[in-house]
Amino acid sequence: MTEIVCRPLTAKRWPDLEKLFGANGACSGCWCIWFRLSQREFDARKYEPNRHAFRELCMAGRPLGVIAYEGRKPVGWCAVAPRCDYPRLAGSRLFKPIDDRPAWSVTCFFVARDARRGGITAALLEGAVDYARRKGARVIEGYPIDPGKKKDVMSMAAFHGLVSVFEEGGFATVAKPSAGRRYVRLELN
Repeated sequence: MTEIVCRPLTAKRWPDLEKLFGANGACSGCWCIWFRLSQREFDARKYEPNRHAFRELCMAGRPLGVIAYEGRKPVGWCAVAPRCDYPRLAGSRLFKPIDDRPAWSVTCFFVARDARRGGITAALLEGAVDYARRKGARVIEGYPIDPGKKKDVMSMAAFHGLVSVFEEGGFATVAKPSAGRRYVRLELN
């Protein structure tokens, strides 16, 4: 396997994200904008409107996340940005802020079908932490699932990441808001 390298999404790298996400926008036309919109807004604008909105954020230079590359081929995506950029988190019953410290949030992962089960998610999380640190983050949060004893997790359910990947990345559980869900944090120096 070629070394996996993660790079921040930039205007120059936008075509790589389009290639990775394909016509379906990664998952059902989401284009990784779900956390940035209300449910009503999201339902009204799937697919092309979401692609357009996410592209506008990218072209404006907003922090959005990192792309994983195997050689020159984009194989994965991790959304990471300041928590305040995700209005849906502000209204979440499960993931209310636990304090008033400004945090960055890791909200989504997407790995190309032919690259799954190859450690891409762990590389993406490491890349996301490095990116957030370089942007000044002091606290990073995640909201992964904990499949428990279940071995096979549907790819749709795993877009938040798995607890085991976050734990291996140094994150600690700060809350268990529901069965199968965790609220994790990493303190940066």
